[in-house]
Amino acid sequence: MTKIIGLTGGIGSGKSTVARYIASKGVPIYIADEEAKKIMQLPEVVFEIQQLFEENVLLENNQLNRAKIAEIVFKNPQKLKELNAVIHPKVKLHFSEWLKKHQDFPFVVKEVAILFETGGDVACDKIILVTAPEEIRIARVIARDNVDIESVKQRINNQLSDDIKIQKSDFVVQNLEMKQAEKQIDVILEKLKNL
Repeated sequence: MTKIIGLTGGIGSGKSTVARYIASKGVPIYIADEEAKKIMQLPEVVFEIQQLFEENVLLENNQLNRAKIAEIVFKNPQKLKELNAVIHPKVKLHFSEWLKKHQDFPFVVKEVAILFETGGDVACDKIILVTAPEEIRIARVIARDNVDIESVKQRINNQLSDDIKIQKSDFVVQNLEMKQAEKQIDVILEKLKNL
């Protein structure tokens, strides 16, 4: 039976970089956020999401205005909950189809930004948490997304604290500098081979 390894970390922790490194080692990686973005482009899902909002959240090409949606939901936890209730079951179904195609591997990695917040951790055999000090995370997100410090802090506050995530995780990668993080990941991958 293929083991599911959850990979998570707060915004700006570098979990996507860690995921790419793990993939370079030949481990199948499922990036939940990327798959969710693809699912959100399906016409029936676009329609379903627009129904959640009073204002128009569509662009001229009838695709979702993701920036506008993010602005609304990060200020309104109830709307975020409603949006997640539409998307998460579809991603879960998609993942189970993907998993069937990778059942010959001893383990796969599922990268989910909000693994604990959505209860996705219960479906994982082991969990790897990627962490970094908050000031580094904020600097990374500002550089990556060209956003202001307040919106980054707002997103961080919408996620569980690292202290809580550390208690729920099997492995913790301190991602201050990638070369050091890679060494930590190599050790973890060796342990996972022996599950």
